[in-house]
Amino acid sequence: MDVRLGDILEMKKDHPCGNRTFEVLRIGMDFRLRCTNCGREMMIPRHKAEKNIRKIQRAE
Repeated sequence: MDVRLGDILEMKKDHPCGNRTFEVLRIGMDFRLRCTNCGREMMIPRHKAEKNIRKIQRAE
């Protein structure tokens, strides 16, 4: 899957704050994502994140 730094990911599952969109801050074995609503950052294993991606909005 082609995910780049700065992309906005729409996930299948909601964050506890009710938002589904996350900004990509780091890519590797894990993804570091920031919720675009509340600003909380989280690390998610790559295989779990790629499975839950619904849509990718490219950074410009």
